[in-house]
Amino acid sequence: MYYTGLDLDRASASRADPVWLQQLQARPDRQVLPLWRDQCLVRAGQPVTELKTAADELVFLGLAEGQAPVFAADLSALDRQAALEQAGADDTADVRTMIADLSPAQAGLLAYARGLLYWQRAQQFCGWCGGRCDARNGGHLRCCRDCDREHFPKIEPAIIVLVELPGEPRRCLLGRHQGAVPDRFSTLAGFVEIGESLEDAVRREVAEEAGVSVGAVRYQGSQAWPFPAGIMVGFRAEAESDHIGADGAELLEARWFTAADLRDRLGARPFPPYRVDSIGRVLIEGWLAEVTAVR
Repeated sequence: MYYTGLDLDRASASRADPVWLQQLQARPDRQVLPLWRDQCLVRAGQPVTELKTAADELVFLGLAEGQAPVFAADLSALDRQAALEQAGADDTADVRTMIADLSPAQAGLLAYARGLLYWQRAQQFCGWCGGRCDARNGGHLRCCRDCDREHFPKIEPAIIVLVELPGEPRRCLLGRHQGAVPDRFSTLAGFVEIGESLEDAVRREVAEEAGVSVGAVRYQGSQAWPFPAGIMVGFRAEAESDHIGADGAELLEARWFTAADLRDRLGARPFPPYRVDSIGRVLIEGWLAEVTAVR
């Protein structure tokens, strides 16, 4: 699964030491991943891993295999052409559009850099007093100059769920979301609200969007989704009836699909029911494999 299982030592116990970080920045084996306004800087279709000229500030990502330090640099303050020149790049691209040409490790590292740099730009000022914030701990903490309040990267949890209808033939619920291309159906998802458990969020989102009442809820796995700051928590859930009542706002339409229906879509339709880099793919393909094994 993409954006998950990143093999990188984040060195959280050491990154508060500015001298240690300066020594890492001076090492010849360091990597620097430059990004521009959430876009990767690429050369010949591959991500650039060094800068032609020094950046004002580097954000520490961690230590790769062999303890080689890895940093990220935000070139968003430059115009596009200047950013390309500083990185020795010929184009910019969203990591999600490059997924077919990246290994899971590359994709995870770029997404990590993207999420951390996005937060750095968003947390320039203190939300408590309005004072200017300075980066600390290699970019993993920002501290207000005026009130000393510490700010850490914000993560927005969301659930994503494959709902199954008990009985034969086995069927799962997919919906067509607002803004989706015609005839593209996918798993249901939504943000967790304050004072709500993950399981409660599953039941609420499915009921609100699809009008389906859910009983048992089972955790399946999670996936980092820093676009810009999410984590997707995956579940399987059991519907209590086949009634559907799509809300018409977030979810335009919802349907029950058999395994045969889904295989037809995967084999012949131009719009598969998931992104290849999404945990939604894992949920759907896992369900298909289970249904096939039972038979």
